[in-house]
Amino acid sequence: MARSSSMGLNNGSLALIILAVLLGLLESSLQQDEDIPHNEVKNWALKFGIDLWEFGRHFTNVNEIQRKFQDRDATVVRKDGLILIRELAAEVKNMIDIKINTVMRILESAEQAALSQKSDSGGNAKYLDSRKLTHIPADQKPTSTHEMFFQVNRHFDQCSVNTSFSSVLLPQAMTKDPDEKVLNALKWSEHLDPVFLNNYETDPSLSWQYFGSTLGFLRRYPAMKWPVDGSSQDLHDFRSAAWFVEAATSPKDIVILLDTSSALSSKHRNLARATINVILDTLGPNDFVNIFTFSDVTVELVSCYKEMLVQATDQNKRTLKVALANIKSENTANFTGALATAFEILHKFNRTGQGCQCNQAIMLVSSGSPSAFKEVFKHYNWPHMPVRLFSYLIGKSSNFAEMKQMACSNKGYFELIKNTDRLREKVFNYILVMARPLIMYQTEHPLYWSPVYTGGKTNTLVGDDVKEGKLMVSVSTPVFDKRNYSTRAANLLGVAAVDVPIQQIKKLVPQYKLGPNAYSFVVNNNGRVIYHPDFRPLLDKNKYVEKLKPNYNNVDLSEVEIVDSELYPRDNNSLLLDLRHDMIDQKEGETEIKVKLHYDELRRVTSRRHRYFYHPIEGTPYSLGLALPDGYGLYEVSKEEEIKLSAVNVTDYFKGSNWKVHPDWVYCEYNYADDVNFQSPEEQVLHFLARTRQPGWKWMSLRPRAPQEDSIHSYPKKLERQSYFCDKSLMQSLVFDAMVTEGLEHPSVAYLKGDKQQGYSMFGVTLSFLATRSGLIRWKEHVGAMPGSGLDFAEKYRRAMDDIWFQRAVDHHTIEPDSFVFSVPHNSGPRGEKPLVTASHAVFIENKGHRAPAMVVGLQFQHSALASHFINITSTCTAGIGCKKTCASDDLDCYVLDNNGFIILSEKYEQTGLFFGQADGTIMDSLVQDGIYKRVPMDDYQGVCEDSKVNDSDAAASLKPWQPVFWLFNWFLGHLFWAVTNLQIISTEGFAQEDSDTPVYSDYDQNYDTDLPSPGEGDGYDTMDLEAEMDETISEVTKSFPVDPPASTPDKGPLPPPPPPHTPLRWTCN
Repeated sequence: MARSSSMGLNNGSLALIILAVLLGLLESSLQQDEDIPHNEVKNWALKFGIDLWEFGRHFTNVNEIQRKFQDRDATVVRKDGLILIRELAAEVKNMIDIKINTVMRILESAEQAALSQKSDSGGNAKYLDSRKLTHIPADQKPTSTHEMFFQVNRHFDQCSVNTSFSSVLLPQAMTKDPDEKVLNALKWSEHLDPVFLNNYETDPSLSWQYFGSTLGFLRRYPAMKWPVDGSSQDLHDFRSAAWFVEAATSPKDIVILLDTSSALSSKHRNLARATINVILDTLGPNDFVNIFTFSDVTVELVSCYKEMLVQATDQNKRTLKVALANIKSENTANFTGALATAFEILHKFNRTGQGCQCNQAIMLVSSGSPSAFKEVFKHYNWPHMPVRLFSYLIGKSSNFAEMKQMACSNKGYFELIKNTDRLREKVFNYILVMARPLIMYQTEHPLYWSPVYTGGKTNTLVGDDVKEGKLMVSVSTPVFDKRNYSTRAANLLGVAAVDVPIQQIKKLVPQYKLGPNAYSFVVNNNGRVIYHPDFRPLLDKNKYVEKLKPNYNNVDLSEVEIVDSELYPRDNNSLLLDLRHDMIDQKEGETEIKVKLHYDELRRVTSRRHRYFYHPIEGTPYSLGLALPDGYGLYEVSKEEEIKLSAVNVTDYFKGSNWKVHPDWVYCEYNYADDVNFQSPEEQVLHFLARTRQPGWKWMSLRPRAPQEDSIHSYPKKLERQSYFCDKSLMQSLVFDAMVTEGLEHPSVAYLKGDKQQGYSMFGVTLSFLATRSGLIRWKEHVGAMPGSGLDFAEKYRRAMDDIWFQRAVDHHTIEPDSFVFSVPHNSGPRGEKPLVTASHAVFIENKGHRAPAMVVGLQFQHSALASHFINITSTCTAGIGCKKTCASDDLDCYVLDNNGFIILSEKYEQTGLFFGQADGTIMDSLVQDGIYKRVPMDDYQGVCEDSKVNDSDAAASLKPWQPVFWLFNWFLGHLFWAVTNLQIISTEGFAQEDSDTPVYSDYDQNYDTDLPSPGEGDGYDTMDLEAEMDETISEVTKSFPVDPPASTPDKGPLPPPPPPHTPLRWTCN
């Protein structure tokens, strides 16, 4: 966790503050009062502010826009949050049901194919080995089975695939000489290809489909070469991945007993560590685990996990792995005491309703046992045997029989571990054993929904600004062996799975229905985030898997919803925890919480009161939540243009090329999107607008529905190739906005004629723009603009509603409606740039006493022209008589600051875009003490510290350890103690970024009070490199990660307590 502070203007009526600073700070305060022209400063501020507001208001035609909305009877209506979230959750459930039906068809086909397969027919198995596949042009005839045409497909992470076939991923050792069982399984699983293909044809939004065999091969649709060209990745053992393990077994309480007696040699100790590491890799957040070492006494491996089981989250597993590196061998082994401790803890958790309340097991890792300890088992486990025991004999031992007997007499499994060869496969056998009860009854196939993970190629996010599109969840289910054997058997054939991209869920919760500054989010049954606007899985925003945070898929809701309170970090807030628990318990409800939100890569922060609405997504462990800003967020502008009744061709409202639409919003789209190639979202919108004029047009605003329960096992009706979906409300709102704003990007002709001097020449306007509620953005380049600057602006900010200038303008309107919000690029002065000043203003429509945002209008000024106008004003005496000092004086410095304390204008050009605390920390501190700004602490619970050794770039070099110290020293010179105590945390945040623009100073805010690896990409098949594995584990110690609490249940564990004040988080326990 990293912490920074934030300060804000206590006078909420200003978006800018003009600050005049007298040089020579050693003068008396009386002398300063006499010399600083206070009244003049007020007059300068008033004059400069009025000039900017009046010019901006006329230039952007704010009044004309409001008049047009009113003339066309635009209304403002109240949103019913509960009705809205029920509708949205129902749409998500429908999509989820379609995916569930898909995976169930794979399951049934696999079980039937295995049942029909003859045991000796695998010799003629034909399959496409992903390692051997080669690409050929579409018009070239293949000369071998493994030659085929691959085409890039956006449904499959922009990978080159062939949708006519599936391909098989085999471990390296299996490719040369697969045994008869593998060949038989490969043979019957060939029959899954028609199922995969039909699934994709009936649901063209479908992503990857899988069948993972317990024998070690993975059949994946569509066919794809793996490893991909240019990738160093190799195939890994998917059987330790969560989607496979969690589907194959039910949740588990596991106690691992590690023999650390002197009988365990150094070599065997390393082998025992590796074995336990593999066991831990098979556990997920629905499981509970602890490790106890025993010699003459039995103790917890991690002292703060005393007499308990902890949730098997990545953090807790990492803590256990690191602790394993420090074990030592001594004394003799007391097996009786160790087994008794394990049974007592498991029984306690079972009796008290803690843990998973499902399967329980003991994993015994030892170099040998002198006895089978029947009396211990008779006392604790026999005859009902609620606890299974799995024994792992490390190295060669004469006590082979005793270790095996302990496992077999307690419904477990025994393995002899001589070396790391096939270690993962040997450990994996316990999964097959624990799956037996589920298979024996064969009454149902449980569905498992995974936490969020990353899918696709390792570099698919590089250069892609829709990063959430590559985040996924998967639904998987076990495939049982239903063949008849001479003796009763309970064999698991494998697991069937389907990926669901997060972007598909977000498409069904459209932003335009939520409104500006509102957002949606999804959490699972453990309170972990599936998606959220503040979910930041990447260390470097321009990278992908190589820079994923180690704990990216284990972010709790309480770590992204930061309550605005005076509590210390990690202190529980009852309102937030009630929200979290209700969503975990899949309840419907609403609540109201005041939270802190950050902008601009954690440089700015604001507080806002949110109304939260939440509802379960039935059929999954997920719950959907909505956060609507209190006040304006509960209302929306309701006005559409009925296209079919329009007397004009509505495409006329979209003339020219100076407009764009939100690229992620679904206005209209073909269900088989790959059949039609649009060059841009704008072309797609125009295409469907033209279609609305054609005879027989239907809106088709209902997405394909999931089949009814009585028909889920049959294929749904295939969609027509030209079928489509159109969001009628969004499209007609877009047309209305286009009609209202047509020509309004041009300035008022009457205004320009009347006062041209206060136009371009005075402020240097280069660009005017507007962005509407429907995702439309228009712009106009003006005199002095760089050619193409408008298009560059629109490309950069085409997701306008998600951008800071839009969000700040809407928020600020509730404070002071007659004002613009200003900003300049961060640190643009020190970088020697010629920045543009961006000014934005939210346009609200009022109806029947209610107001709602309709759009944001804005301008970009040349910084130099704006600075000249400022200097002209502040260099004169408004009272008409001589002034002792003006901003032109050598002994007076003048600044224009924004509401977060960043410098908009300064006499020193190089200070542009700096935080004022860097320019003059002493004065900044005085502004806080005088109540002009307020410091607001902001905690980043997702912050991660990277090893500084890997930061070799120039950007990294600029973040020297002393640089935050230097800035903080200048800033808080008068409060040295505060600076020193916070120094470690601020420095930690600095190292967490590679960008030289990282904010290592405090943020400021106005004091407003408005009341993955994808399946098949898990851990490795190959013979383990034991030293590399140990090094990798131990190297984790150099990084800082928050450790999950040893919660009694996966869904209601308290958050970890805060660390000692002013110290960076390290490997700590609760």
